[in-house]
Amino acid sequence: MSNAFALLGLPRIAALDAEALQQAWLAASRSAHPDQPGGDASHAAEINNAYETLQAPEKRIKHLLDLHAVPWRAIPIDEAMMSLFGQLGPALQSVAVFLKRKQTATSALAKALLAPDEMRLRENLETLGTTLDAERTALLADLPAFDSRLSAGDTTALADLQSLQARLAYFGKWQTQVREALLSLM
Repeated sequence: MSNAFALLGLPRIAALDAEALQQAWLAASRSAHPDQPGGDASHAAEINNAYETLQAPEKRIKHLLDLHAVPWRAIPIDEAMMSLFGQLGPALQSVAVFLKRKQTATSALAKALLAPDEMRLRENLETLGTTLDAERTALLADLPAFDSRLSAGDTTALADLQSLQARLAYFGKWQTQVREALLSLM
């Protein structure tokens, strides 16, 4: 496994600044680009893969955990996340049922009668999306504290970071599902 942090000349930390990441990627890709003297297509591809890995926080943290050789383990969902999932599942199912009803509506009147249901579903999804965004933002705000704990040699920091990574992955997946459901209602 190559070290994406080293490829881009960045420190091995969970809380990378997006601007610093982009500047490091631009500098590294500029010199490795195949059109440049001494450029190499495979090295340029490695640099692009490193950027993709470090750009998404959940992928970055997973990569950091892999570099620390933290073994994979199942992370249970806590009550707060289970509550969100308990709201998300039915909301997504309601959208699927609604879309089937909308497909079978052939007349303009039948379609118009579905408008209030569609608006209610959109509002529910937007509320869920806002909640998911806020939860994910709160998790991302914790990343500098994890970096401090890691640099101080806290032995529990990696296990806690693994739990945070799993939560971020769930929120990322759920946010995608909400966005796709909203798009399907358009």
